[in-house]
Amino acid sequence: MKKMNYAEPIIDVYNAIVGTVVAVLSYILGEHWILFVAFLLLNIADWLTGWMKSRMAKKENSVKGWKGVLKKLGYWLMIMVAFGASAVFIEIGKTIGVDLQVTTLLGWFVLASLLINEIRSILENFVEAGLNVPVVLIKGLEVADKLVNKDDNTK
Repeated sequence: MKKMNYAEPIIDVYNAIVGTVVAVLSYILGEHWILFVAFLLLNIADWLTGWMKSRMAKKENSVKGWKGVLKKLGYWLMIMVAFGASAVFIEIGKTIGVDLQVTTLLGWFVLASLLINEIRSILENFVEAGLNVPVVLIKGLEVADKLVNKDDNTK
């Protein structure tokens, strides 16, 4: 008589759900969907650490919290505009016979800048909440930010 494995149906359902989520994200966001999910998770972590910092300082403010959420939505709009603009330029390039694929970098630079910004904000929230953040993290982000935004710093 074969033993019943009670975990197998649960694992099968889990695998089906995770597989579906990955397939949908890949379809919507492309092969680099994990970067967008990472950005979303960093948005959530930044909001939570900001709330934690405010709560520890006894300065919770719902208006400020909503401003933070709206700011995050603005970041997503920036990313959409950057990638959307590059898609428009690529189509224009096809029409006039010029390869403008390089404009895709616009979206990636915006995403990279915002990823660095979110990580830096999370670390700042930790510092302001009184947690000891390793200096190497803070310095490493400063270097990365300078590399990504070097043209902005020369103005």
